[in-house]
Amino acid sequence: MSDRDRKPPFRRGGGKPFEKGRKPGGRPAWRDRDTGPDGPVILYGWHTVAAALANPERQIRKLFLTENAARRLADENIDTRVPPELVRPSAIDQRLGPDAVHQGLLAEADPLPSPDIDTLDQEGIVLVLDQITDPHNVGAIMRSAAAFAVKAIVTTARHSPEATGVLAKSASGALEMVPLVTVQNLARALNELNDRGFMTVGLDSEGSEDLGAVALQQPLALVLGAEGKGLRQLTRETCSVVARLDMPGEIKSLNVSNAAVLALYIGASRLGLMK
Repeated sequence: MSDRDRKPPFRRGGGKPFEKGRKPGGRPAWRDRDTGPDGPVILYGWHTVAAALANPERQIRKLFLTENAARRLADENIDTRVPPELVRPSAIDQRLGPDAVHQGLLAEADPLPSPDIDTLDQEGIVLVLDQITDPHNVGAIMRSAAAFAVKAIVTTARHSPEATGVLAKSASGALEMVPLVTVQNLARALNELNDRGFMTVGLDSEGSEDLGAVALQQPLALVLGAEGKGLRQLTRETCSVVARLDMPGEIKSLNVSNAAVLALYIGASRLGLMK
């Protein structure tokens, strides 16, 4: 098979999809398109888009590529699934902003379905996020969750970032690997986990026990609070245990994404999940 035969069926857009419907001043109208719950999920960057293309549950609406990105996808035999449109890097910059590291790939896709609490496996570890709003932190937590084979991440519909854009880029493909369970009421969701046999452990610097000394058991739910605020009072009261991460150095608290990976390492090690 020749290289030409292996390449995906590109449509050369010549920038036209970006130019159509431009607003006064040259800014494209599609930059203002709704990306909320009813709008498309925006995915960009190599690992993020490549993982989405490899996920059969992810419905791709549109795919925009630079020539270099298109060539790399073809060289690595990655199926684009939809006819891509070739654009200049500056056109993607206009959509995302100059600081976004998109590596020549941008996809519009449908959101992934959100599983229900009662469908979660009663084994392994899940993470529960209590109003963590920074998409960089949530994305980094998702990446760590994928590395530790976390079964799901539970988060609230409000006071949490949407699974798009910066969060997806920070997750570096993990958005396609770890189910994201969205709930309306976190305390109610924790009670459901308790009722289903999960050991719910809240992480808090004022916790009464060191996480490394807690007798952990499966299924385990590790509950993380927002930086600064920590766990909300009702969340603390709903957890079966509230534990701390003891640090030997002068600084006793960690960024929430760093705390997550340390807690996952302790949890996975204590439960015999490390291979």
